[in-house]
Amino acid sequence: MMPGMPRDPRQMQMMMRRLGMKTEEIDDVEEVVVRTRTKDHVFVAPQVTVITVQGARTYQVVGTPEIRARSAGPLTGGAAAAAGAPVPPPAPSGPPEEDIRLVMEQANVSHEEAVEALLTAHGEPAEAIMKILSRGGG
Repeated sequence: MMPGMPRDPRQMQMMMRRLGMKTEEIDDVEEVVVRTRTKDHVFVAPQVTVITVQGARTYQVVGTPEIRARSAGPLTGGAAAAAGAPVPPPAPSGPPEEDIRLVMEQANVSHEEAVEALLTAHGEPAEAIMKILSRGGG
């Protein structure tokens, strides 16, 4: 508990209501996944609470995560197929072809140069075009 706050849960609820806060437990949660580029943080059977303050909803997840590497594909690969869930196609590697064509046309460069520029520009076509044109490649 925080210093100066009531220790009685009922008093705490009353204080929160006076401040415009509302909490709601979500029952029967089976799993929560927090996905990053490289890892999945999987909470199995967590306690989930929704806290609403002035219309903004915040989800609080309490539990111990199992951290899995994304390359293993535990949720989208073998485990999903074993559970009968459809397995999504693998993500395409590199920039979208539409962005590549745009950079090629606008900067008058080859396919390879457009791909390289897009990778350098973190996938931003406008930035890639500006970099090519600023170095005199167009």
